[in-house]
Amino acid sequence: MEVDYSHIKVIGFDADDTLWVNETYFRNAEQEFAKLLSQFETENKIDQELFKMEIKNLPVYGYGVKGFVLSMVEMALELSNHTVSNVTISKILDIGKNMINEKVELLDGVEEVLKQLSKKYKLIVATKGDLLDQERKLEKSGLLDYFHHIEVLSDKKEANYSKLLNHLEIKPSEFLMIGNSLKSDILPLVNLKASAIHVPFHTTWLHEQVDVNTNDLKQYQTLKSLKDLPKLLKL
Repeated sequence: MEVDYSHIKVIGFDADDTLWVNETYFRNAEQEFAKLLSQFETENKIDQELFKMEIKNLPVYGYGVKGFVLSMVEMALELSNHTVSNVTISKILDIGKNMINEKVELLDGVEEVLKQLSKKYKLIVATKGDLLDQERKLEKSGLLDYFHHIEVLSDKKEANYSKLLNHLEIKPSEFLMIGNSLKSDILPLVNLKASAIHVPFHTTWLHEQVDVNTNDLKQYQTLKSLKDLPKLLKL
């Protein structure tokens, strides 16, 4: 599919699992949590129930590690009928702290691509999650200098992107979003008549998985790697 990107002025990048590894740490934490609570239920059931708890709590806590940790604590209390030990609660908190302190592992070719693109385009980060955690990861990543603007969104729906584009004072036709989540990074932009490029990550959170119809597939392009982006943009 040949797409004309000559009108693009601003390129937005998702952060987690687009610029650096993130979902892998959540999967590891879920496994650690399930083992920790295995005396109360099977690990598979714990995983299912934790996901339900996270979704229930999203409107309260939002996205990110802190909300995830609070959901684990609440789940531990519920599974154990409030008999879980203080030691176990402490270990759950440690899981969260370890996640926050994980190194920032850049995905292949990220910095080289940003360096190349920043010579022509205004680059921004448009991500969701906990503000402090995302700021910390950006600082640790060494990528801050490539970005003109950092936006941590409470969610990634059409209304959130419309507000962002108004803030940037650009038309949807002048904006290109790059991300790994069809639900959050691609389809809302397609609906706004902006451009979007999907760069899948090998692991996707269940909440971000969506069924895509044939018409949607015609509205965006998919790349195997971010390293293919400059060529696509004819740089």
